[in-house]
Amino acid sequence: MDVFTALLTRRSEHHLVEPAPGDEEFAYLLKVAATAPDHGLLRPWRWILLRGADREELGACFAAAAPEERRSQAAAKTRRAPLLASLVFAPARAHKVPEWEQLAATSAMTHSLMLLLHSRGYGSIWRTGAGVQAPAVRRLLGLGEAERCLGWLYIGTARSDASRRRRPLHDVSDRLSRLPSGRAQG
Repeated sequence: MDVFTALLTRRSEHHLVEPAPGDEEFAYLLKVAATAPDHGLLRPWRWILLRGADREELGACFAAAAPEERRSQAAAKTRRAPLLASLVFAPARAHKVPEWEQLAATSAMTHSLMLLLHSRGYGSIWRTGAGVQAPAVRRLLGLGEAERCLGWLYIGTARSDASRRRRPLHDVSDRLSRLPSGRAQG
């Protein structure tokens, strides 16, 4: 799949089933995704892969943080895909590369990973929510004090009835400008 096709056909997939990439395939795709722009090559991120019973543990953490009437729904969220890849932002503190730029690098790498997954026939969706800050989730994932959970890539195979329409291209000319004319050239 060429990059144009990948960009125009990738969708956030809400219904994912087996198969999902194995750990070795995920590691390979991550190695490629890690070539995304990253000033200083800091790689200010790490991934924690959750499958099977690990997803249930995460679901229990979601349920514990939810209002009583929504606990079963919260716990069920982790069963929406066979693989949940937890994205942990681990910025290099006191570095010349500012934290915002490290976060941008992490986002670029994650989007690249989603495109790579799509090119291999997998579906994904980046999910966040209140769980990213829940103390039980932080403990389960073993987050350090300076680390933040940025959510989970839910990964699997899209159901065969999922729509595969190309994304429409929108006019973005109002987002493009030049410096005002008449400025002195120095």
